[in-house]
This record gives sequence, structure tokens and C-alpha cells, in this order.
Amino acid sequence: MATLRDIRRRIRSVQSTQKITRAMKLVAAAKLRRAQERILSARPYATKMTELLGNLAADAGPEAHPLLEQRAGPRRHIVIITSDKGLAGAFNSNILRRSLEFIRESIATELTLVVVGRKARDFYRRRQWRIKKEMIGFWDRLAYSHACELADAFMEQYQAGEVDEVHLIYNEFRSVAVQRAVRQQILPIARAAALPAEGQPAPSADYLYEPSLAAILDGLLPRHIRTQVYRALMESLAGEYGARMTAMEAATRNAKEMIEILTIQYNKARQEKIMKELLDIVGGAEALRQGAG
Repeated sequence: MATLRDIRRRIRSVQSTQKITRAMKLVAAAKLRRAQERILSARPYATKMTELLGNLAADAGPEAHPLLEQRAGPRRHIVIITSDKGLAGAFNSNILRRSLEFIRESIATELTLVVVGRKARDFYRRRQWRIKKEMIGFWDRLAYSHACELADAFMEQYQAGEVDEVHLIYNEFRSVAVQRAVRQQILPIARAAALPAEGQPAPSADYLYEPSLAAILDGLLPRHIRTQVYRALMESLAGEYGARMTAMEAATRNAKEMIEILTIQYNKARQEKIMKELLDIVGGAEALRQGAG
């Protein structure tokens, strides 16, 4: 049975842990506010660019630019985005499980991975798939240049004919408590395929290109890819802070409940000890009284 000293030591230990989890929750909440503002501001631009480029790709055709070329080859490039740190609930494990399922279901015979974040790097380093590139240690200073570095690398490989598909797997930020693991095919650029309503003619668009279609595609398509990668990174960052804030709030609450349970246990043990000492005193006094009589 635990002694009073052991219970006091456990209470102090849990109280120290509670202070740490509360501080981590406050830090995550402060960072989440900024990250959430960034992603909410970036989403409309990224969504509209996807819509615009889908219509433009459908109008231009796959031969207009190398990034629009549709291939049926077996070479698949997968970018897996996780965090560098843990203590964020199921944030990283959901992505790793989703990526592992996609890899195992893939019919591609040639798979290369780009791992973003230490959790993905450590997970896939112990497995048989080849890691082409890794990016770690930049989340606290995430900038557009990091998305450019990542996007330019696989765009160069795609245009050189080294890969046929590029997929992103990341956590999409839905709310503080909800992050959804999603997979997005980033290359080749998908063409818009909006279906007309029944009885209505198919919508048509007449584009005028100035200075030329090639010049516009050369400027817009790489920017579109970089924007989508930047959005995925910002979604993941906001999701990480939300998941960590939720996890630390739950840990703080659990620590409080544990302290209450230990305090009750301590009081019961202390009461039992006092009662035992009183019984010993009463028993000793009774023995002395009987001996004197």
C-alpha cells in the first residue's frame, strides 16, 4: 500500500505535469490564432486558382504545356506532410495511416516519397520505400519559399519525365478539434469537367490570350502548383496547432481529475493513520489502567 509520502510525491508530479500541459495549450492557442488567419485568407485564392486553371487546362488541351500532359505511366511521387513534434493527439498517426493505405493500394510499380516533418521521416526511414527528399525543421518559420522549394523540385522531375503523377497527403484544417486527412493529386493538373444540367447546353468559354497562351501558361501553372503546396503546408500547420491545443486541454483536464483522486486517496490514508494511532494510544492507556488495577 502506498505511503503518505508516496501519494504526496505523485500529487506534486501530476501538478508539475499539469502546469506543463496548460502552458503548451496556451502556446498552441496563440500560434493557432495566427495560423488560422493565414489559412482562411489563403483558401479563397487557392480555390479560385484551381477553378481557373481547371477551365484553362480544359480549353488549352494537354499539349499546350508539359505540366498539362496526361500520362499513364507507373511512376508515382507522393508528398507526405506531418509535423516535427508530437503531443498532438492522432494528428500524425492519421496521416501516416492514410499514406500507408494509399501506398499499399497503389498499382504503381515505382514509388518515391517526399517526407515533410520529422514524424514522416522517422516513420518511412524504417520501411522499404525510397525517400527522394526530406524537409524538416522549418515549421516555426513557414514561408512561401518553402512551398516553392518543394514544388519546384517535383515540377522539374515531372517535366523531365522522371515521374508521371504527384500526390499530396496532408491534414486539412476544419476546426480546432477536427482535422481531416486528405489526398490531392497535384500533377498532372486536373481539367475541369463540369456537367451541364439536364436539358441545358454545355457551358462554353471563349478565352482571349494576351500576349499568348504559352506565356500565360508558363506564368500561371507553376504559380498554381506552388500555391496549392503552400496551402497544404498552411493547412497542416493550423491543424497541428489545433490538434495540440485539444490534446493538451484534455491532458490538463485529466491531470486535474487525477489530482482530485489522489487527494481523496491521501486524505483516506491520513485518516486511517490517525485512527490507527488513536487506537494504539487508547489500547496502551487501557493496558496501563488494567496493570495498575
